[in-house]
Amino acid sequence: MAEKVSPSLGGGITPLQQMLASGTGAILTSLFVTPLDVVKIRLQAQKTPFSKALPAQSVPWGAQPATWKCFLYCNGLMDHLYVCQNGNGCTAWYKAPTHFTGTLDAFVKITRYEGIRSLWSGLPPTLVMAVPATVIYFTTYDQLRDYLQTRTGSRSHYIPLLAGALARLGAVTVISPLELIRTKMQSRQLSYRELRVCIQSAVAQDGWLSLWRGWGPTVLRDVPFSALYWFNYELVRTWLCRHAWLDEATFMVSFLSGAISGAVAAVLTLPFDVVKTQRQIELGDSEVHPVTASKPSSTWLLMQRIRAESGTRGLFAGFLPRVIKVAPACAIMISTYEFGKSFFQKLNQERRLRGL
Repeated sequence: MAEKVSPSLGGGITPLQQMLASGTGAILTSLFVTPLDVVKIRLQAQKTPFSKALPAQSVPWGAQPATWKCFLYCNGLMDHLYVCQNGNGCTAWYKAPTHFTGTLDAFVKITRYEGIRSLWSGLPPTLVMAVPATVIYFTTYDQLRDYLQTRTGSRSHYIPLLAGALARLGAVTVISPLELIRTKMQSRQLSYRELRVCIQSAVAQDGWLSLWRGWGPTVLRDVPFSALYWFNYELVRTWLCRHAWLDEATFMVSFLSGAISGAVAAVLTLPFDVVKTQRQIELGDSEVHPVTASKPSSTWLLMQRIRAESGTRGLFAGFLPRVIKVAPACAIMISTYEFGKSFFQKLNQERRLRGL
């Protein structure tokens, strides 16, 4: 009967199959959400052209001084910092002279003048980070939840909350150094040999923990989000199944549960998201402008500064865009993941029956 409760309980599928299901979900989610963020970055770029950007005062490896800008890109699954030099490296996002009056206008003009493919610019580097991070996160969550349920002999609603928090903590810890390394390579145009020297000098100067700069604000936002998301997801999914008289969740039930729980978690963790966004851009600037950049503020001081400058409402800035992006991203990701796991469960059952 355990398998009938829900396909999400992980019964009858291997970790490799869970990884394939989550990887597919990450790719489909990125394909859907990337156009939204390309438009956001193009509008952001329009407000601050490169002529107003700060020149880098110290560029290593004998490169010529250049003008740089940092942009934060989020596909609903992971945040990524993109560094552009004189508009290069992100030329697809920085195609002047088109002027946009708003989000819808940007969608129309980009499609008309640059082709529909421009809406998916920057997708490959996003997938390089988003797919492994999502695979680690979702597979770890399922394995942890199943382990805790088996160990305690309980299906308590607090088990998904704990498993979600620990899984996200693990994923962020693994990915954080990789994201910092990628930002260094992009901002300073380093070869792999130069990158190794750069990392060795950073570790020698500041210790191994320097590879996890920015880990704190990311954990502060992502871990509560993940805990709330999985807690609400399991509750909503169980409630929908009960009221629809379903033995196991359908694709639509998973989709709705993901959207609702994603929206709730996004609203409740919005202040941490506002702080984390500013902190991540500060960290990117400190990589690009090592001489001129001030030391990044602590998370608590940054939160106090935002509250002093913009009031409590400042901590909830970007409420609508975040919900619009996170809710469908969560819905697509979880429904695709559950569908993939269900597919593998049926496949494994058929194989077992043929083996009898």
